[in-house]
Amino acid sequence: MPVTSEATTTWTGSLMEGSGNVAFSSSKLGTFPIDWKSRAEGSETTTTPEELIAAAHASCFSMALSHALAENGTPPERVNTTASVTFKPGTGITGSHLNVNATVPGLEPEKFQEIAEGAKTGCPVSQALGGIEITLEATLA
Repeated sequence: MPVTSEATTTWTGSLMEGSGNVAFSSSKLGTFPIDWKSRAEGSETTTTPEELIAAAHASCFSMALSHALAENGTPPERVNTTASVTFKPGTGITGSHLNVNATVPGLEPEKFQEIAEGAKTGCPVSQALGGIEITLEATLA
């Protein structure tokens, strides 16, 4: 059965001077500010579409990797993934870099790399981001 998730954004003003809020409508986890300056220059207090994509990518990849490891007979104790999504004003989103560190008892590093690459390719968010370069750095703890 398909599940549809929703977020709602309200924006006022022009791109450069305006601002808005994005709300997680499905989970009701909160409402967060957004603006162009934060997107183009970075911010520690305002989110961006790229940060939201990074959250989705890190979450999806961690789930895909955990599943693949369990299917291999080597379920992980822990998977920690950071996704870094790059935005270049005037160009757009140019890439997503996944950096994963996992604790997987009894798994050789070479096999972990193979499984992690498969999870990167198979992750539904990776597939949705097919128009950008996705890189992976995977290490065992």
